Formats: sequence, C-alpha cells, structure tokens
Amino acid sequence: MRMVRFISSTLLPFLLSISNNNLEAVNAFSIPSLKRPTSITFLSPQKAKSQKQTILFSSSSENEKDKVTIAQEEATKLRELASILRGEVSEFEKSKANEEQKEKEEQESIRQEKIATRERYSAEVPILKGDGMTVLERVDFPPRLGKEKSFIQAVKAPLPLGLILGEHETIPGAIRVDEIDESGNGHSVGVRVGDLLRACTACQVIMETPTWQLLAGGIGQPKTKRFMYGTDGRPFEEVMDALGSNRMDPDGGDVWLVIEREGEQ
Repeated sequence: MRMVRFISSTLLPFLLSISNNNLEAVNAFSIPSLKRPTSITFLSPQKAKSQKQTILFSSSSENEKDKVTIAQEEATKLRELASILRGEVSEFEKSKANEEQKEKEEQESIRQEKIATRERYSAEVPILKGDGMTVLERVDFPPRLGKEKSFIQAVKAPLPLGLILGEHETIPGAIRVDEIDESGNGHSVGVRVGDLLRACTACQVIMETPTWQLLAGGIGQPKTKRFMYGTDGRPFEEVMDALGSNRMDPDGGDVWLVIEREGEQ
C-alpha cells in the first residue's frame, strides 16, 4: 500500500485508503463548508454481484412457487372439468342407451302387433300348385266386419253342411250364414249364424292330356282338381255352385270353409 505524502489541509479529515482494488471513504471530521454526511459504504463489485444474485434468486424462487401454485390450480380445475365432462358423457350414453332400448321395444311391439293382426285375419288352407300338388299355406283375408272387431277361422267338415246361406244386407258381395242345423256337420265344426263365408273349396273337372296322347291325336282324360275359391264379391249362385261342387271330389274329402266372425278369437 502506498501512502499519499501530501495531504491538503481542507481534505485532512478524510482518510483514503486503497487496498486490493477496494475503495472505502470514511468521514472523520466535518468540513466547515459542508454538513456532516451520514456514513456511506461503497460495496465491492463481488459483494454487489452476490447481493444481486441473492435478490434475483429469491425473486426467481417466488416466481417458480407462484407458477407451481397456478399450475396446480389449473390442474385441479381441469380435473374438475374432466369429471364434469365424464359425468355428462355417462349421462348421455345412458340416455342414448335408454332411447335405443325404448326404440327396440317399440319396434318389437309393432312387429308383434303385426304378427297378431296377421294371425287374426289369416288362415292356413290347402293351395293347389302348378305341379298338381296341394300344400297348406297361410292366406290373408282383410276384415269385412270391421278391424279389431272380428277374426278369421278355417274349418273343415264333410257334406252335408247343414247351412243356409244368404247375401249380407249391409256388406256388398258378402255371403252370410243365415241359419244352421245344430245337428249338422257345419255346426259341429264351429260354424255359427252370422258368420261370413270368405272362402271354400271347390272342384272342377278338366281334361288332362298326356304328351303321348297329344301326339296320337287323343282328347285326354277327365280329371277333377280341387282348389280354394274366394267368395268375396262373387255372385250368390256361383258361391252355391262352388260349395255343391265338392260332391265331385273323387276322394270324398272334407269341405274347407274360411269364415269371419264378430268378436274375439
């Protein structure tokens, strides 16, 4: 350390020292023309830098804590929102499943209703096919006595039937059972007064000619075919002839009758 040899009388109260690049000023006496200053400390660059780093580190730590707190709060809000959304999705899926189940039940109800309606207004009867075979098939008969007020029934009985038929007074082209012999075959199979005759079996004689007879110039042989005959809209006399034609059946089979009756099946 190098001491300053010449010191002015006006600067005598101050002691300056320079050591290790550090500058410190100490006010030892008051100067006449100046007020006594408070003590002033000049920090070294290393101390100032260290203090600045401490302040910055403290501020950075607080900012990091704030960021963590905000992130946690945001995460909590997101979890709550996700929980709400999951609840809404669950409710929507349940509602959708209930609607689908309800729709399926309605469709099944409609299907069952159609099946019940068809069974109510249809009957299995023998149908003559083109190859000469007769098979039982379900045939629909639209109601003529009013929907949901009647039903269709197929019965078969041997001749004589013991029925007296007539034209319906209010339903055009409908054939009605006006009277019945309670000891007859028709009554024994369930035919009742007031029933509508919707169809019956009928027989027709045709000439059947094999191919070899056609080549030889033959006229063929008579054959009786038996088929279902619908009575709706047919003339009364024609219906009576159709019923009577069952006597021509060489096998003597029972007469099939399709009737419609008021009431529940």
